[in-house]
Amino acid sequence: MPVLDIGGTHVTAALVDPGTRRPVPSTVLRAPLDSRAAAGDLLDAVAGAALVLPAGHGGCWGVAIPGPFDYATGVGRFTGVGKFESLSGVDVGAGLRARLADRAERLCFLNDADAFALGEYGAGAAAGHDRVVCLTLGTGVGSSFLAAGRPVHTGPLVPPHGHVHRLTVHGRPLEDTVSRRGIRRHYARLSPEVGQLLPDVRELAARATAGDAAAVSAFRYAFEALGLALAPWIDRFDATAVVVGGSMARSWDLIHPALTAGLASAGGPDDVPVRPARNPEEAPLTGAAEWVRGVPETR
Repeated sequence: MPVLDIGGTHVTAALVDPGTRRPVPSTVLRAPLDSRAAAGDLLDAVAGAALVLPAGHGGCWGVAIPGPFDYATGVGRFTGVGKFESLSGVDVGAGLRARLADRAERLCFLNDADAFALGEYGAGAAAGHDRVVCLTLGTGVGSSFLAAGRPVHTGPLVPPHGHVHRLTVHGRPLEDTVSRRGIRRHYARLSPEVGQLLPDVRELAARATAGDAAAVSAFRYAFEALGLALAPWIDRFDATAVVVGGSMARSWDLIHPALTAGLASAGGPDDVPVRPARNPEEAPLTGAAEWVRGVPETR
C-alpha cells in the first residue's frame, strides 16, 4: 500500500506490506521539503517523491500531513503557523491526484501525529494500551489521544481537536515554550551568546549533554512546561501510557526527566509510564496505511 508522510522539512514515500504491515525497506524514500515554498513547488516535490514508488500497488494512498488541514476534503488551512502557508485554501488532494494521474484514485489524509500514534499502537510502544496519549516533538508539539486504536478529536476528555498545542502554560500558548523556537528563545535569555547566531536545537541538545547550564535549563523549562500542561488531560482521558516521538525525542535523556517532573508537579498520575517511541521512523508510515484500511470507500 502506498503512503506519504509530509513534514515541515521532508517528505517520505514508501510501500507498506499488507502482510507484515511494515514499510518495504527498498521502497522508502525521504526527500527534503521546503515548507515555505510556493504551492505548486510543494505539490511537485511531494508528487515527485510519490512517483518514485513502484506502480501497481493500489490506487488508495495514506497521506500523513500536519495541521491545520481539512482532512475530510484535502484542503490546506495553514494560516499563521509558519509552514505550508502557500497551501492555505489549496485543494492539496486534487493537486496531488492530478500530478499522480492514474496512480492515485483516492487519497486518505490524516494528521501526522495520529499517523505516528496508530503506527506505535499497531506495533510499538503504545501496543496493548486501550487508552494512550502520543506526542510528536519537532518544530512544535503534536499529539494524538487514542482510544481502542482510534484517534479522539472531540469531547470533554481531550483538549480542543485532541491537540495539546492549543493549551496554555505560564500564561502563553504551549508552543511558545515547547518548540524549536521556544527552546532557542529561552537559551538566548540565559546564554552569553546573545546577539550571535543561535545554535539549533540539535546543537543545544549536544551542549546540554556536555553540561552547558543554559542549554540544560532551556530543555528543562520546556519539557517541565509540557508536563504541567499535559498532566490533567492524561488523568481526564484515563490514559495508561504516554509515548513520545519526533526528532527532539532523540534527546531522551534530557526530555524524560523534565517531562516526568512536570507531570508530577502538576499532580499527574504516577503510575502512567512515559516511553520513547519504539519505531519512530516507521510509525507514521504504518499508521497511514492502517488509516486507509479503516476509512470507508466513500471518503
